[in-house]
Amino acid sequence: MSATASFQVPTPHGPRRTTLAYARKGTGDPLLLLHGIGHHRQAWDPVADILAAERDVIAVDLPGCGQSPALPDGLPHDLPTTTAVLGAFCEALGIERPHAAGNSLGGLLALELGRGNRVRSVTALSPAGFWAPAERRYAFGLLTGMRHAAQRMPVPLVERLSRTAAGRAVLTSTIYARPGRRSPEAVVAETLALARAEGFFETLRSGRQVRFTDDVPGIPVTVAWGSKDRLLLPRQGVRAKHAIPRARLVRLPHCGHVPMSDDPALVARVVLDGSRH
Repeated sequence: MSATASFQVPTPHGPRRTTLAYARKGTGDPLLLLHGIGHHRQAWDPVADILAAERDVIAVDLPGCGQSPALPDGLPHDLPTTTAVLGAFCEALGIERPHAAGNSLGGLLALELGRGNRVRSVTALSPAGFWAPAERRYAFGLLTGMRHAAQRMPVPLVERLSRTAAGRAVLTSTIYARPGRRSPEAVVAETLALARAEGFFETLRSGRQVRFTDDVPGIPVTVAWGSKDRLLLPRQGVRAKHAIPRARLVRLPHCGHVPMSDDPALVARVVLDGSRH
């Protein structure tokens, strides 16, 4: 069911109220699902039903993405603030230390939650933060180009392109290895989500100095990387393994940067295996 939660977030200037949109389904241990920059919670739709058979799945729109409004004035869209917001969100829902799975920015956030001992396991799919400087500039350049293209493209053109596999490839081949598998409706919705994400550029700017170099002790960590990731290149998974030596590193054959629709069965299995602790 789609819902919203409003809650107080502790800040250096006192508590501030913020709101996040989310969808929740299933039974079992709670599992928090986090999407990437400029995306929305529906990125997880291809695997949500499989996961919900064994988990209480909470897919959330990050601040300024999807149906979640941007953070209140004075709260930056950076890693510490967003991590604090997600912690307060879980408290508001009465969820204590859920499992967390995230993709791209969501993977980095899941790892940060793990480092703060706010979750009981982490599965990170192509997480941000393990880039070399040139790789970060390359990724941010691609993301900026995608954002500008999404903003400039008239909605009727997006709808027309989405009706064919070739058109869906034009719109989404940067993040999917198999863009033809996305439904036309999903491609239109995520293109609009990218165009309208309020916190996009502030989030991107805050990531310029981000490097994840710390271990995540005390909890199980899985890092999985699509072999055809064009945005965050697969060799970054090796760096993740060096930073988090006890992490399980998994290769996702024939998957792109957002692997959930490229191979739903494989991704669901990786997430479920990673949260069986």
